[in-house]
Amino acid sequence: MAGSVHPRQLALALPHAESLTRDDFLEGTANEAGLALIESWPDWPNRIMLLVGPEGSGKSHLAAIWAERAGARSTSAHALSAESVPADLATGALVVEDLNPHGFDERAMFHLLNLARQDEAFVLMTARIPPSAFEIELRDLRSRLRAVPTVSLLPPDDLLFRGLIVKYCTDRQMAVDESLVSYLASRIERSYAAARRAVELLDTEALRLGRPVTRALAAELWRNA
Repeated sequence: MAGSVHPRQLALALPHAESLTRDDFLEGTANEAGLALIESWPDWPNRIMLLVGPEGSGKSHLAAIWAERAGARSTSAHALSAESVPADLATGALVVEDLNPHGFDERAMFHLLNLARQDEAFVLMTARIPPSAFEIELRDLRSRLRAVPTVSLLPPDDLLFRGLIVKYCTDRQMAVDESLVSYLASRIERSYAAARRAVELLDTEALRLGRPVTRALAAELWRNA
């Protein structure tokens, strides 16, 4: 029909389940210390441990593996309250995700650390930066948090970085080949978050345009990178 306008196809933001099992964890030199910690449980150097690493480095994946093994409950640091702590520790093991400088109740955290010690419970916390960089008002909590042993997850090397691209594509049921992986690996920042964002962009644009995910599509998207 003359003068008709074809509507632009919209890509729906559907959720994509990321597998958090041990079999789907990508091992590398960047995360070997974190994986060793999880696999050494319950023979930890301390019942309270902290995983520190950049966005997307696998902290939550490792925490999920440990929670399955230890029968741990999971919560986020910002959801902690003094009233919830006893229930959070009811199984004797707890994951506390995303500890950050301004996102938690200091008194609730202090109560958690004290009760965990008293009950001989295990606690695994995750954070992007170590507590030594936090400004904490409660002096006793500041010293307690800074004394928690820390295991660091490092930026990915080339092999792990390429593997992450493949995994993120697989999680989204995207078929990719070596040429696409090599192209992305040479064009985007070598970080966990950048790999995830790149795959999300490819998937979104492929759906919007009704095209397969190929090196050619990636070249159009990163033409000036």
